[in-house]
Amino acid sequence: MPLVQIDLERSLAERLGPQISDGVHQALVDGLGMDPTDKFQIFRTHAPEEIVFDPGYNGVDRRQLVSIQILMVHMYDVTTKYAMFDQIAKRLEEIGVRPEDLLISVVENGFEDWYAGKSRS
Repeated sequence: MPLVQIDLERSLAERLGPQISDGVHQALVDGLGMDPTDKFQIFRTHAPEEIVFDPGYNGVDRRQLVSIQILMVHMYDVTTKYAMFDQIAKRLEEIGVRPEDLLISVVENGFEDWYAGKSRS
């Protein structure tokens, strides 16, 4: 059950929020083989001055920053994670979010670290 947290400028969320949500979710379904009903996302919107970044870091022409942090169980290999990153970038580019403006990170933990509305006992 990945938990996706997306930080972005408020104006971008207002313009493309539902499409970003759908694109990220579909990329996880396709890239990780995730159950389509497993959708948990938190959007955190910001004024432009609240998002600080280097526009040229790593040789990239970055114009804005869309940060996507995915908290998930440690169970995917590196190749699968890279494919997921590529799927997210592709799907968001289709709706007008430049891949150069994305910062995607994965934070992993174990199955025992999750409670999703019912006990495992």
